[in-house]
Parts: sequence; C-alpha cells; structure tokens
Amino acid sequence: MKLAKGYFGRRKNVWTVAKNAVEKGLLYAYRDRKVKKRDFRALWIQRINAAARINGLSYSQLMGGLKKANINLNRKVLADLAMNHPEAFTGIVEKVK
Repeated sequence: MKLAKGYFGRRKNVWTVAKNAVEKGLLYAYRDRKVKKRDFRALWIQRINAAARINGLSYSQLMGGLKKANINLNRKVLADLAMNHPEAFTGIVEKVK
C-alpha cells in the first residue's frame, strides 16, 4: 500500500486493485529503464543528422568519416555540440570532409 501512495481512486486504497497497479507500475519502470537508453540514442542520432545535413553531409557519411579520421566522439557528445556549439560541430565536419 505504501507503493500505491499518490495513485488515483481505488488504485490507492483497495488492496487487490492497488497490488495490481503497483506490480504493473514496477514492470513499466523496469522496462522503461531500458527503453530510455534507446530513446536517447535515437534523439542524439536525429540531432546529429540534422546538423550534418546543414553542413552538407548525411548522418552515415559523417559517422563513416569520423571513423576514418580516427575522431572518437560518441553520439551524446556530438549531439551536444550540434545543439549548443554549432561552430565546433562545423569544425568537426570540415575535418571529416
């Protein structure tokens, strides 16, 4: 019942309904810890792709060029550069071209 605190209606004070709601919530919490990682990776890829296309490359061309140029930046850092420091991202793209 402690875990059902804050739930609405019978989910917070009827034992069987609360038990089911809490179990379902814990399952979602477990599953979504994994899904969150996927979602963030997809978001980073979208941001990198948008910034790369502004600079005249596609995402796959950029990532392939980074690998060949031996520039080891992960997608999280690249996405941050693309969003917050576009001039730095443009410098990286120029090295790749």
